[in-house]
Amino acid sequence: MHKLMMGLARTMAIIGGMVLSLLIIMTCLSIVGRLLNGVFHGDIMQSIAPGFSDWMITWVGPINGDFELVEAGVAFAIFAFIPLCQISAGHAAVDVVANAFPRGVNRFLRMVTEILFAAVLVLIAWRLAAGTISKFGNGETSFLLEFKVWWAFGASLFGAVIAAVLGLYMAAVRTYEFFTGRIQIWDGVEGEQ
Repeated sequence: MHKLMMGLARTMAIIGGMVLSLLIIMTCLSIVGRLLNGVFHGDIMQSIAPGFSDWMITWVGPINGDFELVEAGVAFAIFAFIPLCQISAGHAAVDVVANAFPRGVNRFLRMVTEILFAAVLVLIAWRLAAGTISKFGNGETSFLLEFKVWWAFGASLFGAVIAAVLGLYMAAVRTYEFFTGRIQIWDGVEGEQ
């Protein structure tokens, strides 16, 4: 079961990384286009080569709707990265006080944390599902590109559902570990194996 969940988490992280990389490339191209568009609109280029400058203005510029694509893509990427972070215990933690506790107390705290995290992920997935249905029903579109907003909600929902499944899995694993005292997933928090 753990191999399947780890494979799912890694696959989501790879997809999220590819989406994020494409968004970075698109943003860089849009910034360069905006900069070059300003250069070609400038007085110097208009006085040196007005014909070339006017021709380039029609071809060079910012990517239309780039911020809409970034908004939708980053939302998906965030949910795509959560499963791997969840299964590998990669979330930020402050262990200043917890390191002084006995292992049993730390296992209890990990169990409670995983259960709460799973509950929050399920709540987020549930509300995203409601939002997706709402956006689908009212046909809302983005401002510039006029793509259906529910597409972005749906992509985020896909990532949120997988994150919720992984959260529930990790909550079950940590609950089992707490009640049996046997560590199922070594992540370095328990110390040496």
